[in-house]
Parts: sequence; C-alpha cells; structure tokens
Amino acid sequence: MSDFVKILGVTEEAYDTKTFEFQLDEKASPGQFIMVWAPGMQEIPMSLSKTGRIKSITVKAIGPDTKRLHELTIGDMLRIRGPYGHGYEIDPEKKYLIIGGGVGTASILPAVKESGADTIIAARSERDLILRDRAMKYSRNVWIATDDGSAGFHGNAVQLMREKCKENSYDCVIACGPEVMLYFTYKACEELGLDCQLSLERHMKCGAGVCGCCVMDGQRVCKDGPVFSKAQISVMNDFGNAKRDECGRLVKFR
Repeated sequence: MSDFVKILGVTEEAYDTKTFEFQLDEKASPGQFIMVWAPGMQEIPMSLSKTGRIKSITVKAIGPDTKRLHELTIGDMLRIRGPYGHGYEIDPEKKYLIIGGGVGTASILPAVKESGADTIIAARSERDLILRDRAMKYSRNVWIATDDGSAGFHGNAVQLMREKCKENSYDCVIACGPEVMLYFTYKACEELGLDCQLSLERHMKCGAGVCGCCVMDGQRVCKDGPVFSKAQISVMNDFGNAKRDECGRLVKFR
C-alpha cells in the first residue's frame, strides 16, 4: 500500500542529518521501515524514527537520493510504502541495553521510547551525534560514545557497552548501526552470554520480500528482518563478511 503524505516538520539533527515528520495512520512497530520516494530520486528504504500516528524518518545526506530528500521542506509531498519488516521484540519483563551507532540511532529511538531502556548513542564525533535529546526524554540513562572523545566516552559503542555491562545486569542488547559495529556487538554478546536483536542493512528494491535483492544466507532482510535474533544471526555467513550490490553481485567487506 502506498500513500502520499505531506511533510509536517523538518528538524536539523546535525550538519548532514535531518528529521522529516509526516502523518501516516498505518500502524508501525519499533524497528520497521518504509520505502520513500519523491520526484527526482529513486525509491529508498528508511527506518522510522517515530512510529506513532505522526511518524518520521531521519535522513543522513550521503548519496543523491538522500541529498534530494534534504532539499524538501514543510508542505512538500512524499510517497510512502509500508511499514515493512520485522521489528524489535520488546518484553516488559526483560532489561535491555539499546545501542545506536551513527544514523542507526534513528531505528532504535522508538524502541527506547517504548521500553525506557538504558541507551548508548555513538558517533565519530560530537558534531555527528543525533537524537540525543529525544533519547534523554525516554530513558533515565543515556550514555554517549565518540571515536575522537569530543563528547562522552572516548571510544566506540562496543567498548562502552562492555563497560556498562560490567556495571549493570541486562538480558538483551538491541542495536542498529554500521555492520562492523553490529558484528563486534554480536561477538561481545556471545562472550558475555547476552541475547541480542540487531537491525541489519542490505540493498533493498521492493521492500516486501519479492525481488530477492536483499537476501542474506537465505533470509530476506526486508521481510524476515531487518531485525534479526541472536539465533538467526549465528547461522549467517554473510554477516560481517559480505553484502550484495544493486546488481546482486557479492561484495566482500575485507
């Protein structure tokens, strides 16, 4: 199902990142995504950074399509398909540590709002941090990690995660961010005996599990994910090692 929606608000989150708000009555769960199109761009998948009746996407300008979205303003129209995918499963009886790295922070914000869980937001530097204030509205504990030490903990998200797991007891880690961060988050969870749910990213064309472009070890990231459990990830050979490009060719990370 597709809808044309009007942009109701635009917030500049960082020098290269904006949040666009719009009304979409379709029910959405934390961790789900939508397919977004506007004139002058290709349709692209975007995680929802708000999942209520007023929804939002948080867009980092890194390519022609996201740069085109950055040209839009209040009153402009977007075509939306979705929401799609399998989101985060939040059990009120469990204690979570939620981690957002870079623009992946957008995906975890609705889970922070729903759970109130302790949260780590990580970025290269203070100027790259996004959505910190919104996370602080929903969670008692929001910890910051920057690679260069310009804000919060001097180091990466996984290093800070290990520190916080020494100080606190958690049942499960929820995370979204660059795949290298997720790979080492998964390895840390294995070592620490923690469950995890990770939101993965692959090239998506249809968003609905039809075209097969995002297949990863037999799992469709758009339909079976983008959020996968620790058990699902444990049998993925491509995770942390390879992805497919827009033509379906396998590209090794290293």
